[in-house]
Amino acid sequence: MKQPGTLLLVDDDRHVLSSMADWLREQGYPTDTATSCAEAVAAIERKPYDLVLADIRLGDDDGFDVLAHCRKNRPDTAVIMITGYGTVESAVEAIRLGAFDFLTKPLIDEELEMAIERALNQQQVIEENKTLKAQLDMRFGMENIVGNDHRMLKIYDMIDSVADTKATVLITGESGTGKSLVARAIHRRSGRRDRPFIEVACGALPETLLESELFGHTAGAFTGAIGDKPGKFMQADGGTIFLDEVATASASMQVKLLRVLQDFEFEQVGGTKTFTVNSRVILATNEDLVEAVSAGRFRQDLFYRINVINIELPVLRDRISDIPMLAEHFLKIVCSDSGKHVRGFTDDTMITLQRYRWPGNVRELQNVIERAVLLGKGDVIGVEDLPANLAAAGPVHLDAIGAQTLKQAMEAPERQIIRDVLEMNNWNRNVTAEMLGINRTTLYKKMKRLGLEEQYPIMSR
Repeated sequence: MKQPGTLLLVDDDRHVLSSMADWLREQGYPTDTATSCAEAVAAIERKPYDLVLADIRLGDDDGFDVLAHCRKNRPDTAVIMITGYGTVESAVEAIRLGAFDFLTKPLIDEELEMAIERALNQQQVIEENKTLKAQLDMRFGMENIVGNDHRMLKIYDMIDSVADTKATVLITGESGTGKSLVARAIHRRSGRRDRPFIEVACGALPETLLESELFGHTAGAFTGAIGDKPGKFMQADGGTIFLDEVATASASMQVKLLRVLQDFEFEQVGGTKTFTVNSRVILATNEDLVEAVSAGRFRQDLFYRINVINIELPVLRDRISDIPMLAEHFLKIVCSDSGKHVRGFTDDTMITLQRYRWPGNVRELQNVIERAVLLGKGDVIGVEDLPANLAAAGPVHLDAIGAQTLKQAMEAPERQIIRDVLEMNNWNRNVTAEMLGINRTTLYKKMKRLGLEEQYPIMSR
């Protein structure tokens, strides 16, 4: 099936130019024309074309100049070079300089149309790849890490600061806080974004398999090794390798990791050849490595080697002001994936979500929202749509015991939000009031009512 596309035809023979342009238009291709390199360049500057067909000989000009201009200024435009004096050398040169194809006159209609369709099909694939990469950026980039808590704002700054370096990054935090998302965001915002991102769950594999998984093996290295296999470090060459649950690595594996992180050299299991890679290494753990070092479970030299830059992710129970934003974010994702239409959450539901302690952190919240959307019957998520353990932590209903209980239930998240913003601004009440969108008098009253006035640092009074 012919792909639509805008064409620019360049030829100094006006008769050939006119007849060929008419034929292209008859085939359904919108076609502009130019008789010289200067005219072609001017046309390309005026608007983008999907494809340029340029004769190599343009009077005193050279069609290769048109090709060079496209490669430099319109890299998404495909170029087919045409000549009546074709040689193998000129064809090779055209392709080397970036031409999509090289055709010789006299042109056969079917040959020309096939070349055009191939070029336009390739452009379509390129555009689809760009769209997919944009979707990956949205799914795994910074945009998928949600939160305005001051701790998260600092993490965003750290990601931006370290993304385009080769420094080793250690991401710490409880399970479910989003360590994999942060690792992917660092990769997607770096100059390695077009290279592989390889993730390895170190705790999911026994030591013998983990070594083979990371470094690869040679044929006959062990029973079942019928051929050479490249490891994850080799696959991540030029890109990023993310080692999750690194604290589970055995003592001997820790020695091997230390060498790789220092020299980026290793041997495959059963092999003697030394491989060198250029991989960015990001590691993650939910364990306290300082305690693990003190207990002798983790090598001190390896700890110092991986703890170059530490990004510590906060637990969800310490950033309850982010829960409404996260809940809405997951709601949109689930509705988009499932085709269900849910407008939002009742007030009681949101209070319940903010009162719960979230031992599983953000991952648990995501699972709860997905369950509520898929199993819920209404267009709003109510407390009855939540798991029983969450519903038990929810607010006591207003019609049961009166307004005072609801007011008290609301005080906890309000107090946390105000305290977080005060701490972020070093307890500067003027700046805090401005960020919260309230006047200073209202902030002072809220601080007094919520017991925050008593915690106000003496040096700031």
